[in-house]
Amino acid sequence: MFTEYKDLIDNLLAIIVIDLVLAGDNAILIALATQNLSKPLQRKAILWGSIGAIVIRTIMTFSAIYLLQIPGLLGVGGVALLIIAYKLLTDQNEDKNHSPSSTHFWAAMKTIVIADTVMGIDNVLAVAGASNGNLGLVIAGLLISIPIVVFGSQMVLSLLTRFSWIIYVGATVLVLTGCQMIIQEPLLDYWFGQHTPQLYEIILIAVCMFLVLGLGWISRRKSHELI
Repeated sequence: MFTEYKDLIDNLLAIIVIDLVLAGDNAILIALATQNLSKPLQRKAILWGSIGAIVIRTIMTFSAIYLLQIPGLLGVGGVALLIIAYKLLTDQNEDKNHSPSSTHFWAAMKTIVIADTVMGIDNVLAVAGASNGNLGLVIAGLLISIPIVVFGSQMVLSLLTRFSWIIYVGATVLVLTGCQMIIQEPLLDYWFGQHTPQLYEIILIAVCMFLVLGLGWISRRKSHELI
């Protein structure tokens, strides 16, 4: 009996750690996607973006067994997250006064939903493995992630308003998450499997960092020169 409880607690602690890391990614994403909105719309987008993240994560968690059977899902999701990271960097160049606030709100929500879905794949794999099929632990993990996403988004957003360079930190987190998903893709085991050198992983991360952060920085710089 003691051993069962110990295993249960260990699994729950593992899920909490996973949610702290992965829900933190969601919080950073929501903050980046909403930073150009007005204060009232920011609060609205954070609330609905957080709710959307939890709903998507819930649906994907309970359908994990089917998602795991889709070949190439992790790889495609990783590439999609890299594109989203670049888009979040370069979209900040646009003057938010050029279009109605409602347009920016729904654009932000669209980005959040798509990226949450992509990052939800990573969360599903991690939580499903840590829970060992225990539905109660899965639900506990989902409940734990709610305050992390909501308050984490608000905290990151407040930092973004004071330190603009933090956007690159957020983009870096998203790039690393995307690269990790690509590395974990079973179809790419030949390059990123356990028995191959980590050189391929380093090259992948370096190339993605340059393409997303480097080209994103160049785009932002050119935009500021035109203003």
